[in-house]
Amino acid sequence: MNIAENLEKIRQTVPNGVTLVAVSKTKPVEDLQAAYDAGQRVFGENHALEMRDKHEALPKDIQWHFIGHLQTNKIKYIIPFVSLIHSVDSPKLLHEINKEATKKGCKVDCLLQFHIATEETKFGLDHDKASAMLRSDDYKAMQNINIVGVMGMATNTDDMALVRSEFRNLKGIFEKLKAEFFADKQDFAQISMGMSGDYPIAIEEGSTLVRVGSAIFGARNYNI
Repeated sequence: MNIAENLEKIRQTVPNGVTLVAVSKTKPVEDLQAAYDAGQRVFGENHALEMRDKHEALPKDIQWHFIGHLQTNKIKYIIPFVSLIHSVDSPKLLHEINKEATKKGCKVDCLLQFHIATEETKFGLDHDKASAMLRSDDYKAMQNINIVGVMGMATNTDDMALVRSEFRNLKGIFEKLKAEFFADKQDFAQISMGMSGDYPIAIEEGSTLVRVGSAIFGARNYNI
């Protein structure tokens, strides 16, 4: 497996204006360095401590995206350096991110994660919960978070028509939130959807961030 060659093939399918997030969870630092040497600068991780350790070991111009379910007691480990948190799935989590960012004196970009799949195991908000949160006094008082878009995970299925409809649903949620809450906010512009098996469809449906792991690094090692 050649990581540089894999990256080059994928880049040829990702248009300008769409960011390729190399999902490097469970992969060794050497694999990330190989991707870095091939020009990749945006990496996605789903464990806070693993991301912290990789940040310490790798070049400092990497943009680190947190893409997994974030436990509130682990937020403090990534706040100082994280570029974007994709997975804000509750008012409590957003509150805790703001609290830790306030302590560190920084402002953190976040995406709201929506539940768009048929599987109940996936995390995420629905439109009503998100709207209630964005109207709340607690949210309006938050000075250290910056919501810049939405994220969603499609159903794990071979039914690409279903996947496309779920991506289209997320794009619709993004447009509703933009109109209602972020009309004057230019940086509310990101839609994170699409992974190794379905990112071309996600791009067709409006994705601006695609999260590609196995197509770059090979199958994930679940024993770590």
